Amino acid sequence: MNLKSILAKPFANYIYKQHKKNMLNAVQDQQNILQELLKVGKQTVFGKDHHFNDVSNYQEYTKAVPIRDYEQIKGYIEQIKNGKQNVLWKGKPIYFAKTSGTTSGVKYIPITKDSIPNHINTARNALLCYMAESGNTSFASGKMIFLSGSPELERIADIPTGRLSGIVNHHVPKYLRSNQLPSFETNCIEDWETKLDNIVRETIENDMTLISGIPPWMQMYFDRLQEKSGKKIGELFPNFSVMVQGGVNFEPYKAKLFESIGRKIDSIELFPASEGFFAFQDSQDAEGLALNTNSGIYFEFIPAGEIFNENPTRIGLQDVVVGDNYALIINNNAGLWGYNIGDTVKFLSTNPYRIVVSGRTKHFISAFGEHVIAEEVEYALLKAANEFGVSIVEFTVAPNIAQSDCQSYHEWFIEFENEPHDMNDFINQVDDNLRSKNVYYDDLIAGNILQKLVIRKVRKNGFIDYNKQI
Repeated sequence: MNLKSILAKPFANYIYKQHKKNMLNAVQDQQNILQELLKVGKQTVFGKDHHFNDVSNYQEYTKAVPIRDYEQIKGYIEQIKNGKQNVLWKGKPIYFAKTSGTTSGVKYIPITKDSIPNHINTARNALLCYMAESGNTSFASGKMIFLSGSPELERIADIPTGRLSGIVNHHVPKYLRSNQLPSFETNCIEDWETKLDNIVRETIENDMTLISGIPPWMQMYFDRLQEKSGKKIGELFPNFSVMVQGGVNFEPYKAKLFESIGRKIDSIELFPASEGFFAFQDSQDAEGLALNTNSGIYFEFIPAGEIFNENPTRIGLQDVVVGDNYALIINNNAGLWGYNIGDTVKFLSTNPYRIVVSGRTKHFISAFGEHVIAEEVEYALLKAANEFGVSIVEFTVAPNIAQSDCQSYHEWFIEFENEPHDMNDFINQVDDNLRSKNVYYDDLIAGNILQKLVIRKVRKNGFIDYNKQI
């Protein structure tokens, strides 16, 4: 154990105690954050447009500020890009996080001097809480890889602009720089295949102790390492003890990732986005993620079924109910007000506040009024996969609307690591699982409006190859 591992222990314990304290004061912290946001917001163009001087509490705030998505704040972003200050937040952003949207094209999400600690410190705190709870600090002595976008930034209105993961790369603490892989030059490579080859070349002979990234990227990295070495990842890196992941639901990838590793290791789940770092796994024992309630973000929640209503119900943290699905709305010190990030969450507990990410507000199938959400789809597939001893590499689902007298159905495209011994039984089980979770889907099947789902097998690497093509 080197000096970094030794020094990490007291700092980890300190941060862990602070985190536990914050969890107990979550509702009060949220109220304080809203007041601080309003105090600063009064001086902005947005605050003046929405009469923040007349807003003193949450109820008044909900009347003054409607729910928005990016398209509806784009006008304010354009003002910032044209050089105007004090638009959404005081001064001007220190970064734009550049991200793609399904309807808005490229999105430019502001990150301010006040909001950057939310991104940086939360990632740090997730690791420190893990250290404090597990006692494992030895990974700090080895090499760590953060599979991320390019850290090269362009300038928009003289504001550094790039992918969030690339921006965060510029804020890795100096004491971790010597442990960090890949090299800056490799990280700047835009072509993923070329970059992946360089990452493998730089890491394959190193003592990798922590590997972090979104699950599909990590799986591609693991696959390439196995091709080169002929070894399981856990054998290739005997001191590899922590996997950090986020960005997409971990469950569909979990079995395949651990199969590639060849042994059980600890994993830490994160819930970050360009708009903010919302939650993180603070315990290997407790289920779910701790909501980040004292980090410059005021959270609102809308019952998921109301998100597209003209006047949906909006509630604060103190009024959420365990087990209900909510669209997550944020207000933060980067100047996002009543902002719908597009994710849905479900609370597992309220003492403390722990969540799971249950889906996306736009990730649902309701071509026939079935209102099937991503969480139900994943449940139906993974429950059947566990019962049949099947591993899933990747999948997607879409409605197939009949063009003639044939019945419509849900069409599932699945890449199997290993196929079920009886595909018909497997299809029946997935369909039954989905019917048990969604009464509308069950009614449509029972009423012969929909026929039983159909599974199309996707060849090995089919999803990866398709994404390469586009």
